[in-house]
Amino acid sequence: MNGDGSGSPPWGPADPVPDLADTQAIPGLGAIPGPNGARNPGADGAGPDGGAGSTDDPAADPSGGNSGKGGNTGGSGKRRRSFWRELPVLVVVALVLALLIKSFAIQAFFIPSASMKNTLEIGDRVLINKVVYHLRSIDRGDIIVFDGRGSWDFNNPTASTNIFSKAIDELEGLVGVTHDSSIYIKRVIGLPGDHVACCNAAGQVTVNGVPLSESSYLYPGNAPSTQKFSVTVPAGRLWVMGDHRLVSYDSRGHMGDPGGGTIPESAVLGRAFVIIWPPSRWGFLNIPATFEQPKLNASNAAGGNAAAGGSTAALEAALDTGTPVRPATSPLPLALGFVGAVPITWLQRRARGRLKSQRERRS
Repeated sequence: MNGDGSGSPPWGPADPVPDLADTQAIPGLGAIPGPNGARNPGADGAGPDGGAGSTDDPAADPSGGNSGKGGNTGGSGKRRRSFWRELPVLVVVALVLALLIKSFAIQAFFIPSASMKNTLEIGDRVLINKVVYHLRSIDRGDIIVFDGRGSWDFNNPTASTNIFSKAIDELEGLVGVTHDSSIYIKRVIGLPGDHVACCNAAGQVTVNGVPLSESSYLYPGNAPSTQKFSVTVPAGRLWVMGDHRLVSYDSRGHMGDPGGGTIPESAVLGRAFVIIWPPSRWGFLNIPATFEQPKLNASNAAGGNAAAGGSTAALEAALDTGTPVRPATSPLPLALGFVGAVPITWLQRRARGRLKSQRERRS
């Protein structure tokens, strides 16, 4: 160094001057300023094109190498893939639960005839409870849905007992496709052992000698019955009638059939308990008060043969053709299936995650 404070540079005059473009950025401090305060292009993470560049400092990229909007792409992609993997399981579980609900708990039916007016109108859809008769016996006044094969419809083949055929039938019913024409809906008037007759001096139907006050549910203007009958209901069977007596082809119209018009209790599918469609008709189907009379349960040995009601020719000429009810589509079993499938799927997913974690810890 010279005495005037000026010294020679640390390189010789013949040595090339280092190119500033070749300088390296110091991690965390940026590049060494060039002439006139210019900074090295690419410093502080700025790329040559002015965009964000990469640095060697892991702390500068908290996303672990995935910077910008794509930082969580891996996690969200895994979640999406997991959802699509779980969706088929959810659908299958929901369908299975819906079939179980429809088969053993709740089913919807469509009313195509006027035999139960005004209690049930043409076009109404009702739900039946299939569990209730596993908890209590059938009561007088119940509105029941039953299979008429073997009691009213002898020409129709009996239902298949094959589990696969039944599963297909239930699946078809779940989506609104049905081929069953032997399902009926009527009101229970007489239980096993009851003596049911019509009519007393006041023109009323009697059960065990007790007159029924039916004005609350009979179609306006209908007489309790224009057909006289006197039957004792056999064990294990039921006497059923429609609420629109003039057009209802019920037990009275089948008195010449085996069973004298009664149906077996085993043919009952369930109790209709609520109208679900149309919304203006929504309501519960309660048992009329007349069936709560304590005297109805009194023993009455007064007899009569089950087929002693006389000729049914006049009744058949006046009655409706007895159009059966049809199973209808209802979103309720499927909705309940999905409601039940969500927690089941979540639980099996958690269980699978725990097993995977345990295997990883062992390895």
